[in-house]
Amino acid sequence: MMRTMATPSLRIAFLHLAPIPGDLVGNRRLIETAVMQAAQAGANWILTPELAVCGYSFVDRIGTDWIVPQPDEWMTQMGRLAARLRITLFLSQPERDLRTKQLHNSLFVITPDGRLSGAHRKINSLRVGSESWSTPGTEAIPVAAAPLDKVGLLICADAYSPGIADSLRRQGARMLVSAAAWAPGFHGPNGEWERCTRDTGLPLFVCNRTGPDLTMDFTKAESVVAKDGDRRLSMSAARSTIFLIEWDLLRQDLAAPSYQRIEL
Repeated sequence: MMRTMATPSLRIAFLHLAPIPGDLVGNRRLIETAVMQAAQAGANWILTPELAVCGYSFVDRIGTDWIVPQPDEWMTQMGRLAARLRITLFLSQPERDLRTKQLHNSLFVITPDGRLSGAHRKINSLRVGSESWSTPGTEAIPVAAAPLDKVGLLICADAYSPGIADSLRRQGARMLVSAAAWAPGFHGPNGEWERCTRDTGLPLFVCNRTGPDLTMDFTKAESVVAKDGDRRLSMSAARSTIFLIEWDLLRQDLAAPSYQRIEL
């Protein structure tokens, strides 16, 4: 189903979803549907928002006992789906460390052959409120995401700390991808994504979410493409929507100044 690239470009799908807190079955079904629709629309890379599998404020509804080491059965199924569709999937969900038993807010990369290429554990994880269940990660290491050998991963507030993105740049990352659950407002994004690209010279693709949650309203949150300190695209929708862009790998810029949207 993947479109054959006649030119060196990537068709990137942002799954701008509205996960329901604690509804693992429904959220997983939503992700599966969106992944298949994005692949049918020619996406090569498919990005998901932060905690897409469980929603942001899931703990009060379902606790944390369900969080297991990865890949679990469902992620293994998603690996098979990625292989069948020949796509690279950036999948955000919690994980339990097999050795320490600590819980982490993580972003995984699944390659077009279905393998788990690598993962990033959120470093700037809040120690109170809806994120108090998670233990902060301690390092950021680029992972392979075809056709690139090194892509830097961030999760939401990781963009606050300039050193994280700069460390990824120094390790050879050629692009930055961030999963986010970052609502607008008093504590909303305020230039952090743009600064990451100005400081590193790397483009940044932010897949945010939409819809109400138990503690915040993400309905007006934006998914973003940023480069050279500027916000090149801002994309938002009140309900679950797929946004697709075309990225020119030679120029390292948008191949077109607009995007396609598919409502779910």
